[in-house]
Amino acid sequence: MMNASELSDHDFERISNLIYQQCGINLHDGKKELVRTRLGRRLREGNFRSFSEYYKHVTTREGTDELIMMIDSIATNLTYFFREESHFQRVQIIVKSLLDDSVGQRHRQPGLRIWSAGCSTGEEPYSLGMTIKESLNGFPAEVKITATDISTKVLKTAVNGVFSIEKTRNIPPVILRKYFQLGYGKWEGYVRIKKEIRDLVEFSRFNLMEPPFSKFKFDIIFCRNVMIYFDKQTQENVVRKFYNCLNKGGYFFIGHSESLAGLDNAFKYVEPSVYRK
Repeated sequence: MMNASELSDHDFERISNLIYQQCGINLHDGKKELVRTRLGRRLREGNFRSFSEYYKHVTTREGTDELIMMIDSIATNLTYFFREESHFQRVQIIVKSLLDDSVGQRHRQPGLRIWSAGCSTGEEPYSLGMTIKESLNGFPAEVKITATDISTKVLKTAVNGVFSIEKTRNIPPVILRKYFQLGYGKWEGYVRIKKEIRDLVEFSRFNLMEPPFSKFKFDIIFCRNVMIYFDKQTQENVVRKFYNCLNKGGYFFIGHSESLAGLDNAFKYVEPSVYRK
């Protein structure tokens, strides 16, 4: 008899196919142990006797909530503040250009819409908010940052804006004092993003496999270190959606380990990992 913690090749293939259909993540054979470890915890907590029984459950209507938990468990969410710093330097240049344009068009208040796709626990959109605040330097502008992720678990952390103080070790002290509140008492060892930055960001769950959710278009889209988990066809489909969601002249940022080379796309290359519509 198979141990409940054992994952057969058949069940791995079925689970992998389901995850691919649901969120585009491509789990090759080398990810079998990762699936066994991460979903094994779900089996124990839900008192499932086997991966086969677990699969049957998440493919029923009653298993919809557990299906979301399954995706939460598989999705990788490694991030930190101001990750890949050159991208935020590019955002500063974009904001400066926006301000220069507004000066040339008097009585026009500049606006900036940004989408952080695959925002994880929120470090990326909050870093964008701080970067823009610093770049505007008090200049009035309407800034809206939409931050989405497929994982409900990481979004809860993101909305709260509370982080271990270790997470801030790479943040310049002047920025840390300006935009973070230091925790005391039971919150000692933690910091919280100040309200002026939290108010810039709206978090929501979104699956990149679904149709675009926004009625308006964005000036900047960040989707970094997400598409590396997709196969080529899925990457092309997602990149096409992002292109259609951008205003003309808008910027698209991907991770430094990623590239659009070899993909059918209409973006113009700006510099490594930065593209423009």
